[in-house]
Amino acid sequence: MKTKNIFAILKSILFCSALLFCSIANAQYSSKNKRMISDSRTAINAFNKTDADMKKLFDNSYAYVVFPNVGKGGLGVGGAFGNGIVYQKKTAIGTAKLSQVSIGFQAGGQGYREVIFFENKSNFDDFKENKLKISAQVSAVIAASGASANASYANGILIFVQVKGGLMYEISVGGQTFNYESF
Repeated sequence: MKTKNIFAILKSILFCSALLFCSIANAQYSSKNKRMISDSRTAINAFNKTDADMKKLFDNSYAYVVFPNVGKGGLGVGGAFGNGIVYQKKTAIGTAKLSQVSIGFQAGGQGYREVIFFENKSNFDDFKENKLKISAQVSAVIAASGASANASYANGILIFVQVKGGLMYEISVGGQTFNYESF
């Protein structure tokens, strides 16, 4: 009889511990998302401050993803990585991870922001299904005053980057892959 009671108590303790662990993990995940949303809003403001006409893209695109902090570095072989927030009609709906590997003449490191606008549902669905890969044929527009006025979608995608600092002069978005997760 005592053995059954001990097992019942142990099961209860394990169950409560698991619930507590899940609650703590969920609270940390939520705070990370809140920080990323705040960072993405700061990035959106920086893009709009640099080019006031970009507000139209944020207002009228089907969806967009903002990567507020992308780090890129390399010496012969390079890579880039960043986390972002995915928006549909100005509502945050999930997170995205950006990764890029490159080979060639390169040296240094750089930090930048990136925003990808989606013209329609089809292109956005490809992104959400993790089927979107940015190839070398898709070029990014460097965010500058008036740059968005003449920018146009290529295959339903429009990309802007804004350098934050570093030692690499060129930004290449070719070879980027993404992983989307809804909230």
